[in-house]
Amino acid sequence: MQAVRRCSACAKRAAGGLVQNQEVSLLQRRGAACIRYLSTSERRRSGVQKPGELTNPTHISLASLSVGHGLWQVEDLSHNSLIRRAASVLTDSSSSFLSQATLALTDALTDYSKAVHSRIIFQKRYLASVGKMSPSEEESLQRAISGWRSEAAERLNECKHYDSTWIKAVNLSKMAAEAAYSSGAHQASILVQTNIQVAQSQVEEARKLSSEADKKLAETKVEEIQRMAEYSAFLEGSEEREVHEAYLRED
Repeated sequence: MQAVRRCSACAKRAAGGLVQNQEVSLLQRRGAACIRYLSTSERRRSGVQKPGELTNPTHISLASLSVGHGLWQVEDLSHNSLIRRAASVLTDSSSSFLSQATLALTDALTDYSKAVHSRIIFQKRYLASVGKMSPSEEESLQRAISGWRSEAAERLNECKHYDSTWIKAVNLSKMAAEAAYSSGAHQASILVQTNIQVAQSQVEEARKLSSEADKKLAETKVEEIQRMAEYSAFLEGSEEREVHEAYLRED
């Protein structure tokens, strides 16, 4: 009411010609301030609850109040809202865990595949050179084969370790997705389900490569058995011929 009386006084002074040119600008600014004050007061009365009503347990469980642009700002801190937020945090954490576990497992599977392929290369080189190598060359190839065999065994143990961790990460992410969906955090649930599908696709591809490496290694072992059997037969035949030739010479 005081602001209204002040606006009326300003208007009368302007209408009666009792102010000078310098006072006109001041009166205009005061009038604009009065209008803004009245507009703000009207918005407070019509659009916002009283502070006492904000803490009424029949409306919300918890509330956080702050003043901004002349209005009360209400942050929803009800139980349902807090549960949705916690579920979103859970999906973020589970997705991070799944991402790290997936990276560790795919790297281990890739390293295992590389170790197996390297072993196959040296093993085939050895089989192709059986009976043609010097003792030092044969020892060098056998040392390389043994080294890559040990490397592949270590990488396989890593694969088993990270595979167990990855399965736990997938299961945890699935539970987080279900919890997020049931709490109303549907977007978070959809996101973590997508992450699970991507992780499964990446691991499946890495496992496919390691399976192909195991298959080639098995084929190489069969080839090694056949080649060594042929070489043993060749050596036995050579010894028999040497014995027979020695017998004939004695005759």
